[in-house]
Amino acid sequence: MFTGRERELSLLESLWNKSTASFVVCRGRRRIGKSTLIQKFAAKADRFLEFQGLPPGEYAKNNVQMAGFVEQLCEKTEIPHFQPETWEQIFSFLVMGLNQNERTVILLDEISWMASGEKNFPGWLKIAWDTKFKHFSNLILIVCGSVTSWIDENILNNTGFMGRISLELMPMELSLFHCNQFWQEKKNRISSMEKLKLLSITGGVPRYLEEIDINLPAEKNIKNICFSKEGFLFHEFERIFNDIFKRKAKSYKKIILSLVNGAKTFSEIINLATLKKSGNISKYLEDLVVSGFLAKDTSYSPITGNASKLVKFRLKDNYLRFYLKYIEPLREKINSGLFDDTELVNILNWETVIGLQFENLVLNNRKNIIRQLNISSASLLSASPYYQRKTKQHPGCQIDLLIQTKYSIYPCEIKFRKKITHSVIEEVSQKIKALSIPGILSIRPVLIYEGELAQSVVQSDFFGQIIPFADLLTSQGGKTL
Repeated sequence: MFTGRERELSLLESLWNKSTASFVVCRGRRRIGKSTLIQKFAAKADRFLEFQGLPPGEYAKNNVQMAGFVEQLCEKTEIPHFQPETWEQIFSFLVMGLNQNERTVILLDEISWMASGEKNFPGWLKIAWDTKFKHFSNLILIVCGSVTSWIDENILNNTGFMGRISLELMPMELSLFHCNQFWQEKKNRISSMEKLKLLSITGGVPRYLEEIDINLPAEKNIKNICFSKEGFLFHEFERIFNDIFKRKAKSYKKIILSLVNGAKTFSEIINLATLKKSGNISKYLEDLVVSGFLAKDTSYSPITGNASKLVKFRLKDNYLRFYLKYIEPLREKINSGLFDDTELVNILNWETVIGLQFENLVLNNRKNIIRQLNISSASLLSASPYYQRKTKQHPGCQIDLLIQTKYSIYPCEIKFRKKITHSVIEEVSQKIKALSIPGILSIRPVLIYEGELAQSVVQSDFFGQIIPFADLLTSQGGKTL
């Protein structure tokens, strides 16, 4: 199923209106659907030439990468087979197979793999663009990859490509609304709770959603893909981490592990991950953020509206947390088949599992929340988790999501419980009391929840708006004013 990429497709299709060639960079988390997006777009071109870098390994040296590229080139064009000597030569042959009058898309996929054995690969690509590719007015050249740090360093931040890139794309997780489409015609017959169980693990990652068998209940799906030695998500962590981070994977994993139980500051991560404070840690955190695995949440002052110095990193990727917290500790037993006949209810306590996972899903869909609240983009100042340190003047405070506009503050409580009682009002009241809010701003508390909501909460009229999880699945929110 292909859904939820209308904006990216529109941006790509607008490039055909140009009178010159276009250079596009597409990067992002593995399995997020980058290649599928490009393939969907290129289906309307006169010609689509897709080239894949070979996976990293002992034998994937430069000569092997070049030979692999030539094999693909000769298969897709009428160019006779040749023995490649340099990338300059390969790009020259590629240009020979192009037609000035055809709308052509060239995709260099997994670009970091392709370039892994040649340090000057970016240089050869830049020369090929300047002297060959850009002279084809109907050409769109797209470089794509999951190792976003490589693309940042060698393409986006490379002075050689300055002023040459027409479009940067970074597809993110699908919205909950578009995730819901994966249940197809059965989406209205499956409960929001059952969908939440699956989405708390897959998030909005398209490739993971494709593994869902809509004819099976959530527990059976999760058992099959997570707690079986043949399961797709049982093996996924090592695949994506080793492929992207290679020899430094252990250090990146330590950082991820430090965030499994909640957001942390830079100093807290260093202490928990037992890493030495250095510029490398900042670089690792930046790589994880750019790759889509972490979020960097900055609190904004309700008084000034400005960013505060208190910044926390959050494990944004639901699958990574679920794997490290619930699958990896059982890995040896699962491999030996000891869980083959075990019911999932004996492995997972859903109230424990879904807490942080549900909060993550909502935070990753804050645009929908803003639309649900009919907040205009013109008045919006910030929308982020809020953290307030305890001082002599102010108590400590944490708000799941604090949305601030020019006129109002929206403290959003994100709550998953089997039964949500009247006590949620007291919890939010205490948080609001801890905030220092200027009198000119209105306070409009919001509850976003999944579970059985007590009628007394609705009747109290305490919350300005109550948004059930089902609404995020079935609606993209009202139009912003």
